[in-house]
Amino acid sequence: MGSRAKVTRVPSFQTHPSRYRHWKLSVDGDVATLLLDIQEEGGLREGDYLLKQNSYDLGVDIELADAVDRLRFEHPEVRVVIITSGQPRVFSAGANIRMLATSTHGFKVNFCRYTNETRCGMEDASENSNQIYVAALNGTAAGGGYELALACKEIYLIDDGSSAVSLPEVPLLAVLPGTGGLTRLVDKRKVRRDIADVFCTKAEGFRARDAKKHFIVDEVFPRSKWEEGVAARAKAVAASLPAIHSEGITLDPVESELSEDGLTRTYRYVEFVVEPDQRIARLTVRSPADPPPEQIVDEGSDTWSLRAFRELEDALLHLRFNHDTIGLIVVRAQGDASNVLAHDALLQEDNSWLSREIRLYQARVLRRLDNTARSLFTIIDEGTCFAGSLFELVMAADRSYMLEDDEEAVTVTLGPANDGSYPMSTGASRLAVHFNREPSRAQEALLHGKPYTAVEAEALGLVTFAFDDIDWEDEIRIAIEERVSLSPDALTGMEQNLRFVGSETCDTKIFGRLSAWQNWIFQRPNAVGEEGALTLFGHPTRPNFDWERT
Repeated sequence: MGSRAKVTRVPSFQTHPSRYRHWKLSVDGDVATLLLDIQEEGGLREGDYLLKQNSYDLGVDIELADAVDRLRFEHPEVRVVIITSGQPRVFSAGANIRMLATSTHGFKVNFCRYTNETRCGMEDASENSNQIYVAALNGTAAGGGYELALACKEIYLIDDGSSAVSLPEVPLLAVLPGTGGLTRLVDKRKVRRDIADVFCTKAEGFRARDAKKHFIVDEVFPRSKWEEGVAARAKAVAASLPAIHSEGITLDPVESELSEDGLTRTYRYVEFVVEPDQRIARLTVRSPADPPPEQIVDEGSDTWSLRAFRELEDALLHLRFNHDTIGLIVVRAQGDASNVLAHDALLQEDNSWLSREIRLYQARVLRRLDNTARSLFTIIDEGTCFAGSLFELVMAADRSYMLEDDEEAVTVTLGPANDGSYPMSTGASRLAVHFNREPSRAQEALLHGKPYTAVEAEALGLVTFAFDDIDWEDEIRIAIEERVSLSPDALTGMEQNLRFVGSETCDTKIFGRLSAWQNWIFQRPNAVGEEGALTLFGHPTRPNFDWERT
């Protein structure tokens, strides 16, 4: 790749349907349609590549992520979401190859991670919100195009004699289907392993008959009955689900201010400060200033439980994409713990669809934190409020440090929110994962019923270390200096192995293999070298492989 790799700075992860360039969102009763109609010259790095054949880049996926969230919060009445193409005879050619070939290694990996998280959000909506995603492939779906379909509950393919589905990355690009295609194929759709092997090495893929035969799609319709067949199936799925008659809320923009030097980004409840010389970022989440309203719907998207986590998600994305030399995020939660617990209690006690969606959203943001390839230290000292939902930040961290003060004013507090409300990708709570060896300690911690002092928290094992004020500053300084001195590659591998304790799920396989194997393959000369397959794709020159297999 050499000098051809280009750095991509992402100015914003916020958008709105009125500003979509590549998607058209329409809602008709309990059925919504997301029409993929990608503008060739609308790439995130304008003028650098053309998004031909509905191929996509990060900008396309930012719009999709926005649409998925808006459908859940603004249109709870929707039961079925149809994803289809606005271009003839092509659904999507997947991730744009020119964009990938000319991007830095870090951007490629973060791009794959983000697109996977978006697809996991679609699956979460189908599983937990009864908003069922179906893919209506009215043309060929290749690579990431078929991977987008794989994130849907059902897949329909037009039977017109030429349209096909494929995962051609291995034979054509010498990389893996980077958004979970291999895992979803066998774990989610349960395609036979030998058939999956043929499918993933057959660049042209399978057309309608074979795709249906081997469960690679669910249904095929001839062109003459395409629209009728898709509509009938969507209506049947919608009719099988319970209706929601409540009105949605408006997702107001997540706004932030960036300092002139570009190192401090400030939101209402979240702030991060980057220290590039030390390769650290200091991330602070603030508690609500006031108790919660009587009903969660009173404040809409302005309620702390939703707004603070939307700001946290935006901050994490900026740290991933725009501050790639930062190795350690130092996390603090400041404010009033009682207000955090009160807002959590409202979410737990309220049985509305909105409370459910906010809890599910908080869980997705915390999983995004789990999947962020940065070391995470939480610092628990004066003025911090690691309680309830914010105590999850302690459980998500690789290490936690707590100040042992004479007044015992520095505390942490658990609540009902820590008892499985925010499952990790494994399906287990962070508290259960934390006490994997001694599960009884998780229940002991939940039943305590009052704040833990530093001595109590360390004795039970809720924090990694507790230090008195004599040693505090030196211990924190040394821990930070030691961490950022270690190899970032080794740390990424180590952290991804240690964070996901217990049984694997489809999601943990996707992210674990993405962060390991795809990370490695994206650096191998067979893919990205001067004569690699990804580099030479579209050129008449054939790739020159190093045939040594290890």
